[in-house]
Amino acid sequence: MRGIVFAILGGACITLQGVANARISQDMGTWPAASVTQLTGFLMALVILSFVRDSKQYWVRQVNPVYVLGGALAAPIIFSEVTAIRHIGVTLTISALLIAQLSLTFVIDAGGWFGVAKKRITAAQCIGIAMMIAGVLFLKM
Repeated sequence: MRGIVFAILGGACITLQGVANARISQDMGTWPAASVTQLTGFLMALVILSFVRDSKQYWVRQVNPVYVLGGALAAPIIFSEVTAIRHIGVTLTISALLIAQLSLTFVIDAGGWFGVAKKRITAAQCIGIAMMIAGVLFLKM
């Protein structure tokens, strides 16, 4: 249950962040908005880390450098989301983002990438994605 609550909270924050970024990008541009967002996110994470202190000592040395660079994906994520919101609106953007996320996670699960246990993709899951795509097409009408 706790995982579901955090997933819902994260999803809500992603949506709110995207809408806020789209709005501030109108005033300052997309890349400056993305920079401000990343900076404030970094500072907030440092503040939370100072209170939570759940990290292991020398944590950076224990992580594969490729995975540490995963945070750099935030730049194209923010740019893409802001640009999409301006072109197709919030609802279609978030719908398309969710479909893209789920589709890629199927590939990751099926391939066992990034150290996750391999999982078999079922026809029901593929039908679910197809239904989501159909839903987005209906939203666009």
